[in-house]
Amino acid sequence: MNTITIPGSDRRVMRGAKSLGPARPDTKLEVTLRLRRRAALPAQALDGTRAPRARTYLTHAQLEASHGAHPADIAKVEAFARASGLDVVHVSVARRSVMLSGTVAAFEKTFGVKLESYTHPTRGRFRGRTGTIQMPVELEKVVEGVFGLDNRPFARPHTSRRRDNPAAPQFNGYTPTQVAGFYNFPTGLDGTGQTIGIIELGGGYRPEDLTAYFNQIGVPVPQVTAVSVDNGNNAPSTADTADGEVMLDIEVAAAVAPKANIVVYFTPDASDRSFLDALTAAVHDTTNNPSVISISWGGPEQTATDSFQQQFDQVLQSAAALGITVTIASGDSGAADEGPNEWDGAAHADFPASSSFALACGGTNITVASGAVTAETVWNQNSADTQGDSFGASGGGVSGVFPLPAYQESAGVPVNTSTGQPGRGVPDVSGDADPNSGYLVRVDGQEFPIGGTSAVAPLWAGLIALCNQSLGHKVGFINPILYANPTAFNDITTGSNRVGPANVGYDAGPGWDACTGLGSPNGQKLLAVLGAPQS
Repeated sequence: MNTITIPGSDRRVMRGAKSLGPARPDTKLEVTLRLRRRAALPAQALDGTRAPRARTYLTHAQLEASHGAHPADIAKVEAFARASGLDVVHVSVARRSVMLSGTVAAFEKTFGVKLESYTHPTRGRFRGRTGTIQMPVELEKVVEGVFGLDNRPFARPHTSRRRDNPAAPQFNGYTPTQVAGFYNFPTGLDGTGQTIGIIELGGGYRPEDLTAYFNQIGVPVPQVTAVSVDNGNNAPSTADTADGEVMLDIEVAAAVAPKANIVVYFTPDASDRSFLDALTAAVHDTTNNPSVISISWGGPEQTATDSFQQQFDQVLQSAAALGITVTIASGDSGAADEGPNEWDGAAHADFPASSSFALACGGTNITVASGAVTAETVWNQNSADTQGDSFGASGGGVSGVFPLPAYQESAGVPVNTSTGQPGRGVPDVSGDADPNSGYLVRVDGQEFPIGGTSAVAPLWAGLIALCNQSLGHKVGFINPILYANPTAFNDITTGSNRVGPANVGYDAGPGWDACTGLGSPNGQKLLAVLGAPQS
């Protein structure tokens, strides 16, 4: 059989991982194949410069019919899979995906890979591969990516716990409604008619915790629905797990927009397949139909395959075409985007925040007096307050994967320090993220303050839901509008996201910077920019 290499599929051994030998050949696994679009998305569908009310978004049916996978391509892949001894588990034209099941031995033979078992000091055990993925030449350009052969954890939750300091004043955290007030979020709105999708790559929530929390802060208990992706489920355990991420996301978004439906998409792990399948499921969910999606997970660009990043970016483009805004945390390890124990010493951007179709959310520290913010700086605890392997600073930098988008051409984005080439600047916007000025949450029966850029993504998601409600129209992909209207932001000019002994990173300054983007929101001004409420 003549084969070709799938572009962008090259894998290296994870830094710090140790091989335990070949994966058991009889182990069963599932793999997702991503297929090409039937036709490219029209430029107008991705144009974020027009006022939201002047836009007409694609419907799910239109996206599937004109820009989903071609039935003939799906038939080719199904025939190839069955001839290779693999089972076809699920097919979706809209999602451009075919899910296959089979043994390790069958997948190794079919795709020309060797799968091994690995262990890592902080990531645990996983199945991995090195090199590229092969496929039959007759499927060239039909199959654009194969995900799930390697299930190493890619993404991490971008939360940061406050460390106890007996010398510091007692701080229990601000409620999300207080933070919304600090940022002048529009009042008289509650998210009615909106659905906020939340991507979670592990963890879970307890309904009784949600009831107790929202009763305590005086906000209606939200309607929360769990959706299973790749056999993942709502699986709460203890407060020191990914449960903290899940509860932070739900509590912040729902406190800001309490009448919005909250739909949480759960996967079984943080691999690239799970992450990609979760976003795809949310974007193409015609049952719950989210108008905004919040993502508080991510990882360094250089640890992901090009194929994964390109496919994820394509799903974000589909979201834009449907009018769905996607808010994504920019990372919690400053310009390093990796913890001290794994860092290679260079500046990196976090993915998927580095996609040009993401609304990338950085972090700040706020000082509050008499119910108002009196000072706001870049969040940066640096190594002085390191917890685990995180530096504790707002993620930000310049992409080495995605080019400089048109909406950032006048923003003063520096070149990528590693490549010397222009690239997409991260983040776009920011908000309170320092755990020392962070959010009161309830997780598995415990209450404590928490921060991280994980809090900023759902904060912005809640704000977008309010704007959608007020306008009576989805605002969708808004990055170009934001960059054209910097007065809708509180410009952060003090601080940096520099980390490590070499002080690697970026400084805040007037206008956009690679620490806090355009700044933190003035909600009322943002709503005015996006369009006045309908009379």
